[in-house]
Amino acid sequence: MDALKRQAAARALEHVQDGMKLGLGTGSTAKHFVELLGEKVAKGMRVIGVPTSEATRAQAQACGVPLTTLDEIDHLDLTVDGADECDGALNLIKGGGGALLREKIVAAASDRMIVIADDTKWVDVLGRFPLPVEVIPFGLAATQRAIVSAFAQSGVSGQMEVRKAKDGHVFVTDGGHWIVDAHLGKIPDAPRLAGLLSVIPGVVEHGLFIGLARTAVLAGAQGIRVVERR
Repeated sequence: MDALKRQAAARALEHVQDGMKLGLGTGSTAKHFVELLGEKVAKGMRVIGVPTSEATRAQAQACGVPLTTLDEIDHLDLTVDGADECDGALNLIKGGGGALLREKIVAAASDRMIVIADDTKWVDVLGRFPLPVEVIPFGLAATQRAIVSAFAQSGVSGQMEVRKAKDGHVFVTDGGHWIVDAHLGKIPDAPRLAGLLSVIPGVVEHGLFIGLARTAVLAGAQGIRVVERR
């Protein structure tokens, strides 16, 4: 599986041109992309990146990739990131690693987003992977009630749980927030649910990435498949 992820990352790297401003994703597949990008930089390619997490920032610095921020530049040419799920419209579920807020900010500031993944992430309908919802800890119960109402309005339901870190304590994002993971099974109308979640005051962001990815690079046993959003 790791080899497939690296193949997808290598194909996405073909879209990177000298002088580009890049969004650098977070996660196991994006990690391969940053590593391969660092090799290109070592050979003379000039790029500058905006990392989507502190983990990616540390990795990019170790790989010699120059970094900047969205306060210092006005847009990005390209973001390359992974996904937990991707459907035929290239709508995504992201946030399994907890970086969804910064990932979405960076993707939205980019002219183009390429998703890299192994082909097990390709689904007919989003929802098999638990949907991460980043929330403010204050008033959590009220926020969860509002989330349940949003689920009902969009025709889905399922169990929610506050994400825990490996040490058993509540997982805290780079932004200091918590994540509620919703086990929904299927989300028949992801754009509608995305809109309903976005207006809940206690929701900082959610893991539905709608209309952001333009290209998906999927690596499988049969090779690389590239899907473009119509």
